[in-house]
Amino acid sequence: MKDLEYMQLALDEARKAFEMDEVPVGALVVKEDIILSRTHNLMEALQDPTAHAEVLAIREAADKLESWRLEGATLYVTKEPCPMCAGAIVNARLSRVVYGCRDDKGGAVDSLYHIPSDTRLNHQAEVVSEVLSEESAGFLRSFFRSKRDERAM
Repeated sequence: MKDLEYMQLALDEARKAFEMDEVPVGALVVKEDIILSRTHNLMEALQDPTAHAEVLAIREAADKLESWRLEGATLYVTKEPCPMCAGAIVNARLSRVVYGCRDDKGGAVDSLYHIPSDTRLNHQAEVVSEVLSEESAGFLRSFFRSKRDERAM
């Protein structure tokens, strides 16, 4: 199953983020079984509030295709996208979004909002939720547990 294989690659990117002390979210964009981009959160490294894995992956894929329109492409991401990233998904015209774990506090694909599937917008993307969700959530739990432990010291 392709979704599982690609989500495993997104998890590899989340692991890289974790090792860099970034919130461990990984993402990739795939079109016609070609990986156009592979990245992870870089907010701390770049000191850029928009350097979420999804936005970076979308930018890189658009650059590679020399087009901002990513119709026919799928975004794989380990955590449910936030409102900013969900807006980027719609604006980039991605066809599908496959994500790992839900984000009950900030998710804009299923949890709090349904931006990519909102028919009031000029584009909708198919959403496939909770693929390898336990693995994705595990990275996040470990990361935030380590941050709490650091603060307790």
